[in-house]
Amino acid sequence: MASEKLLSLVVPVYFEEEVLPAAYPRMKAAMEQTGYAYEIIFVNDGSKDGTMGILRRIAKADPAVKVLSFSRNFGHQLAVTAGMDEAKGDALIIIDADLQDPPELIPQMVKMWEQGADIVYGKRQKREGETFLKKFTAACYYRLLSSMSAYPIPLDTGDFRLIGRNVADVFLTMREHDRFLRGMSAWMGFESVPLEYVRHERAAGKTKYTLKKMLKLAVDGITGFSTKPLSFPLFLGGAVCILSLLGFIAVLICSLTASAAPWLWGLCGVFLIQGITLLLMGIQGTYLGRMFEEAKGRPLYVIAERIHANEATNLQK
Repeated sequence: MASEKLLSLVVPVYFEEEVLPAAYPRMKAAMEQTGYAYEIIFVNDGSKDGTMGILRRIAKADPAVKVLSFSRNFGHQLAVTAGMDEAKGDALIIIDADLQDPPELIPQMVKMWEQGADIVYGKRQKREGETFLKKFTAACYYRLLSSMSAYPIPLDTGDFRLIGRNVADVFLTMREHDRFLRGMSAWMGFESVPLEYVRHERAAGKTKYTLKKMLKLAVDGITGFSTKPLSFPLFLGGAVCILSLLGFIAVLICSLTASAAPWLWGLCGVFLIQGITLLLMGIQGTYLGRMFEEAKGRPLYVIAERIHANEATNLQK
């Protein structure tokens, strides 16, 4: 081995029985190419297909593999968090099992870490196998998030990244439930360098990130790292005042010309104000909901099964 240092590969999995047989050999080969001792930590996020059976066989045959299995589906970000909690490495690499992010880039990430980078994040030059709508909405979201966040979050990035032990230790102190890992990385302010690559189409199976889950992640990213939505009432209030003034002028003109019933403008104004009120209540409710979740103090996740060296335990974090 190149040194006594250890690398940890964290792989969240959810209904990935179709892709795991191809993903694991490529990940193992990539870790061996680094020249370091390594561990591979698979986190089963409540899969109900054959995913766990495949992971049991892999862990039985490979002592470098650890498997954590959640009692239910807690979500991708918490699955990554569980793997980071378990990892013992001097550097941690986070990658999904679908092979859209090539494991073969891992040795290059490690070299950039050796050169002093605290965080090496994958930056997508191109997204293959995705619809125009998915690419367009992703581009819009990343730019909206970047413009609203108080901390610079790189565009066109995901959770595929390497983080040093110093960064991982800070992550371990951050226990909020609604997590947005790439935003948390930006908040820390460590030296981050991009590694550009072409993101491939899924090797097998279908994406598990439904529209509902993507919207949830989008909301977490914005409300977790920006207070700008809280300032919307000021700007919308000003806009309502201007619209109200224009409405009065319109009512006056309509009254003079008798071309329209003045009460119609009042009715439209009432609906407009009510719509804005509901919008603002929704924004405030989102922040209050986050406070409610944090106040309960529940564990971030529940591990139903742990597989490594023939050990099986039930744990909470």
